[in-house]
Amino acid sequence: EYTPLVDENGQPIPKAPRKPKRKVAVMLGYCGTGYNGMQVQNDPNVKTIEKDIYDAMATAGAISAENAVDLKKSGFQRAARTDKGVHAAGNVISLKMIIEDPEIINKINDLLPKQIRIWGIQRTTKGFDCRKCCSSRIYEYLLPTFSLLPPKPKSVLSELVKEKKLENPDLFEDDQEGIDWWENVKSKILASGITQEQIDSITSSYDEQQQQQQQQQQQQADEEERDVSELSFTKLIKQIKTIENQSRRSYRISSSRLQHFREVMKQYEGTHNFHNFTVGKPFKDTSANRFMIKTIVSDPFVIEGTEWISIKIHGQSFMLHQIRKMIAMAALVVRLSLPCGIINNFFQSTKINIPKAPALGLLLENPVFDGYNIKLTKSDYEPIDFTKFDKEMNEFKMKYIYDKIYAEESKENIFYGFFGYIDAYRGNKNEDGEPIQNGASIFDFLFNYTERVENTKNKDAKNTSKTEESKPEESKPEESKSEQS
Repeated sequence: EYTPLVDENGQPIPKAPRKPKRKVAVMLGYCGTGYNGMQVQNDPNVKTIEKDIYDAMATAGAISAENAVDLKKSGFQRAARTDKGVHAAGNVISLKMIIEDPEIINKINDLLPKQIRIWGIQRTTKGFDCRKCCSSRIYEYLLPTFSLLPPKPKSVLSELVKEKKLENPDLFEDDQEGIDWWENVKSKILASGITQEQIDSITSSYDEQQQQQQQQQQQQADEEERDVSELSFTKLIKQIKTIENQSRRSYRISSSRLQHFREVMKQYEGTHNFHNFTVGKPFKDTSANRFMIKTIVSDPFVIEGTEWISIKIHGQSFMLHQIRKMIAMAALVVRLSLPCGIINNFFQSTKINIPKAPALGLLLENPVFDGYNIKLTKSDYEPIDFTKFDKEMNEFKMKYIYDKIYAEESKENIFYGFFGYIDAYRGNKNEDGEPIQNGASIFDFLFNYTERVENTKNKDAKNTSKTEESKPEESKPEESKSEQS
């Protein structure tokens, strides 16, 4: 039943002349900074990408006044939902719009903030739903190349690697480049006037401080009440961190290290069980099986003195935290000089705890509609294709997405802090400093990994044996047939 709109005095507003509405796909991009995600919220005061877009469309005349109060009336749908602060170079929304005005895109863009852009609007079939018709999605992750450097010598992780190399000498590859890099950093520290004795005296305390800074907020004590030696110690740590940070910023990745990372990322391609790369998914949950179509790691590029690489992951679908965990594990494999094939171990039933790489570097590149585009072209419509907007999208990404990521890393040292925390992580231990047997650790892939895999295999074999023993003899042929299917 139609309910007329009313003015501020409660009087009915005459219904505007009816204009034809067409089902369309709207291709857009946005910088998520300052927004509470893509999807519109029930609270009208919550700032979202969709609310700003829909309001601009209504003001520009692309949405009728009667439909402007509710997205559902226009059949509004989004191809991919992004969370608070997350960016998208390309995304798609589908809805019914008034598109008879040839300048409608320019009019909508003029009403939008510069960090939200409409790339194109095109007709689709009446039944088009961009979420259901999306065949795959491409995400991009920006990573500073210093993230692939080996852990700091004498750090917790470095000492763990040294211990595991003695136990499994064939597992780790040589990394002379990494050794030489840290020796060069040490030379710079010594050249600044800091002695070897001072470096040794703060190493363990430095590691513990790195971990505490990540696990809890440090209370800011009044400097006037601090002991002079404590201030000197803090100043010394800051001086060393500054030299290390400057060295990381000036790091340029070698071709061999970059190739190692590319080969590790290639291990994700194909259909695998990614239960270890998300949360709350057991191995036997079939929804943990995901198909990664392609991974591409760019050549390095330098922004304001820091070298970065772009990683693009094209997958059919993704789970919560999956991309961030994929990036973190790939980086750890390279940092620890492990063979790229070790990634395949994490698709097995053994539970491995993997840290999440910072959310800072993640953005949606664009959704893909390969399957539906065939249907569109058969119906004489243009395919949904972002490549025709490459120039505008690249300019937008550089100014409104990439630059914000670079600026935040430069100011907050997000990646430096994340990998510093990884290097200093001591795992779950009791009051005596001994490992808790059942405690979860992000280094499960190093701590007793072989034993964990064997225990899992033995447990599975034991369960299988019990199952077989409990079955009647005549049921076994049917079971075999079931397993083959």
